[in-house]
Amino acid sequence: MRIVFAGTPEPALPSLRRLAASGHEIVGVVTRRDAPLGRKRVLTPSPVASLADELGLPVLKTDRLDADATAAITAWSPQLGVIVAYGGLVREPLLSAPAHGWINLHFSLLPAWRGAAPVQRALIAGDRVTGASVFQLVPELDAGDVYAEARYDVPRGATAGEVLESLADLGAETLADVVDAIAGGTAAATPQSGSVSLAPKLTLADGLLDFSQAADVVLDRYRGTTPEPGAHTTLGGQRLKVLSARRGPDAELPAGIIRLIGKEVVVGTGAGTIALRTVQPAGRGAMAAADWWRGQRLETAEAGS
Repeated sequence: MRIVFAGTPEPALPSLRRLAASGHEIVGVVTRRDAPLGRKRVLTPSPVASLADELGLPVLKTDRLDADATAAITAWSPQLGVIVAYGGLVREPLLSAPAHGWINLHFSLLPAWRGAAPVQRALIAGDRVTGASVFQLVPELDAGDVYAEARYDVPRGATAGEVLESLADLGAETLADVVDAIAGGTAAATPQSGSVSLAPKLTLADGLLDFSQAADVVLDRYRGTTPEPGAHTTLGGQRLKVLSARRGPDAELPAGIIRLIGKEVVVGTGAGTIALRTVQPAGRGAMAAADWWRGQRLETAEAGS
């Protein structure tokens, strides 16, 4: 088939590579415009744009699939549209332009966690099983019939970034199988069933750790917001990023109180403790939590202060 591929960030790369290596023809790639990155705000192509250039594929950079984008994509005469984390909505008439419409690789077991941040929201909620779904794109958000899904047991302690990397690889194979089935006329999609949950985009506030909650709940939020938007607390009115943490030792420590226990920097919670492993104070680079704590020259401190 002639395929148009739409995607933007790193998790879309395995799917683009897999389809480019298949027997199908990628007639064009749609991605978002170059974005300013780093302290110097240098305009940088998206990961998908860079890979498409490497593969010698035509690229359309647009933040909106408007009339101009629709005309450009339609001119490629695709038979199928494939979208993986593009970051924009496909509406009519573009939705119906390819003969087989558009399919979407989504990183959850639909109808759970429809929206922009399915992996992050799943981990924050404490889900221990997630997965990837390939479904037919429809006007309603992530509501189309599902062609295939792949389940994934979340490893203990895994962060959202780590889970998303695994799901990107797993999902790419599932996506390729569905594309082959559509081309061969054997694909069958099933309506979604079960409870719907929503996964709106995270904000910086979502990364704030509440140490009055139980340790497992705090760690779920840390895992779900790492690396983006970043787990954090405050100390002396300054933000302290928590880059790496794990379940701490058995100790009687009030919620939010930080203390060195043995060689570990430990924070009390509503039930249990958390050991900080790597942190980043405001205006400084990442460092071992023990090194940071020695610089504080305190017996105890209170997170959230």
